[in-house]
Order: sequence, then structure tokens, then C-alpha cells
Amino acid sequence: MPVIAPMPSTGTTRLPSQRESAEGAAAAGTTVDHLTETYRAHYRSLLGLAALLLDDTASCEDVVQEAFIRVHSARKRVRDPEKTLAYLRQTVVNLSRSALRRRILGLKLLSKPMPDMASAEEGAYDQLERDALIKAMKGLQRRQREVLVLRYFADMTEAQVAETLGISLGSVKAYGSRGIAALRVAMEATA
Repeated sequence: MPVIAPMPSTGTTRLPSQRESAEGAAAAGTTVDHLTETYRAHYRSLLGLAALLLDDTASCEDVVQEAFIRVHSARKRVRDPEKTLAYLRQTVVNLSRSALRRRILGLKLLSKPMPDMASAEEGAYDQLERDALIKAMKGLQRRQREVLVLRYFADMTEAQVAETLGISLGSVKAYGSRGIAALRVAMEATA
């Protein structure tokens, strides 16, 4: 319910001067009517400003529209209506910078190649092959298995394998060759 203030008892009513009413309007901020007029008069020039900063029309239009929305939301803070256009221009520039930053960040994220990942089917097939290989390795003689693991998994030379196992270089070659032949037969049997 509105509250009505009592009239002053002095009898004289003073009307605000033109200067006081202008100061009151400035304290209230930019009016919607003034912002609408600014929109009509300067939309194309603000679109041109955005076009100098951005490369596609849709982004320019989005930036200019967002600038008007933001200025409309903050119109009470624009004390001097004459500075509305300057405020709009600065908002267009800032929003254009933000749009460019987002694009650059997106390009940086997209420019990284995706890791080579196997599909679910390939991963399942690889797992089956790995399981078959492990089963076939378990079926080898102990020395054959040791030689193959050290030679191919640990990536040792034949001389290093011979030294590690305490056997001759010829024995490493023989165990390795027989082990690979046995693995080949075992893997073909599972395929």
C-alpha cells in the first residue's frame, strides 16, 4: 500500500528547476527510450565495429545484441546518457575479445591429436590374443620361456640373456628358436 507524505505547511510549493530535473534523470541512469534510440541509430556502426574484430556475421550480430542487453541491464550505472554509445562501443570490443579468446582456446584444444585408441572390438580382440599368448607361454619349457621373456619383453641382447641365465650364447639361440617355433604352433592351434 503506498504511503502518502503530508504536504508542507508553509503554503509555498517549489517546483524543481530544469537543472535539478536533469541531475535527477542522470542519477536514474540511461532511460530505455534513450537506449532504444541509440539502438536504432547506431546498430549498424556497432555491427561494423564487431566485424573489424571478428570474422563471421553471426558472431558479430551476437556480440552487438549481447552488448545492448548488457547495457540495458546496467543502464542505471550509465550516469550520463551522452556516454551510452561509448559504453556500448567498449562493451562490443570487450565481448569481441572474449569471443576470440574462446575460439583460440577451442582451436588449441582441437589441434591436439586424439590418442590412438582401439575400438572396443579391437581392444577385446587384443585381450584375447594376449590371453592366448600368455597361455601358450605357460606351455613352453622353463628355459624357453625365460629366454623369450628376457629377449623380447625385457629387450635384452642374446649376450645379456646368456649372462643373466648363466648359459652359453648358443643355448640362448637354441632355446629362443625352439620357443618361438613352439609358440607359433600353439597360437595357430588357438586361431
